[in-house]
Amino acid sequence: MLAIVAAIVFGLGLLLDLLGVNIPGGVSGMTFVLLGLTLLALHQAGIGTASVRSSGSWRGRARR
Repeated sequence: MLAIVAAIVFGLGLLLDLLGVNIPGGVSGMTFVLLGLTLLALHQAGIGTASVRSSGSWRGRARR
């Protein structure tokens, strides 16, 4: 999920950079790039993943 959000943020940053738009408050295209990189780092660290990991399945423990 965070990777999708990062892709959207990168797209917005690219669009702002290409158009040369600066949002009031010092937000520029580079701000979006840094935010996107932060989101990708969190995604790679396993934060915000949709799946729940368990130690094993119950079917695997039932068989011998």
